[in-house]
Amino acid sequence: FQLTFAAITPALIIGAVAERMRFASVMLFLAIWFTFSYLPIAHMVWWWGGPSAADAPAGYLFGLGALDFAGGTVVHINAGIAGLIAAIVVGPRVGFGKENMAPHNLTFTIIGACLLWVGWFGFNAGSNLEANGLTAQAMLNTITATAAAALAWSAGERLLRGHASALGAASGAVAGLVAITPAAGLAGTMGAII
Repeated sequence: FQLTFAAITPALIIGAVAERMRFASVMLFLAIWFTFSYLPIAHMVWWWGGPSAADAPAGYLFGLGALDFAGGTVVHINAGIAGLIAAIVVGPRVGFGKENMAPHNLTFTIIGACLLWVGWFGFNAGSNLEANGLTAQAMLNTITATAAAALAWSAGERLLRGHASALGAASGAVAGLVAITPAAGLAGTMGAII
């Protein structure tokens, strides 16, 4: 399960530099990043020695009180910063700000967002590592936060542009998935909606 998180996180970084780096360079960057960034952060945030004693060993950030139910720090912040640094180093896309860079196939974009949403249940609910009430809360939070974010994005588009769009709803849904991930099992349903 944890290896799946580790394997999918580089896809977030690759999105920041897609078609602007050589494949060998991307692979080298990811190998270095995984070894010296992902593994230490995952250990610091998620490692817990167990309930055997009050002074059980734990990861550094876990010991400081970091709460990351399903990857907000380990996956999203970690990959986001790596992607930002890689994009800064590579430079802006050719035509950025001058050409329309909307997805070339809206149908595939919606299908991709739907697949992400379904798969995200596995990450958020699966992060509890057992089937109980906390798992159900993580699933409920995943659906409500994502739906609320899609509606909020659509409402914002309606106010700013005069109409909502399917691309905007998909963007809002993905933003909602990312936003609820660290608190999927820790927030209440109203907190997830907000």
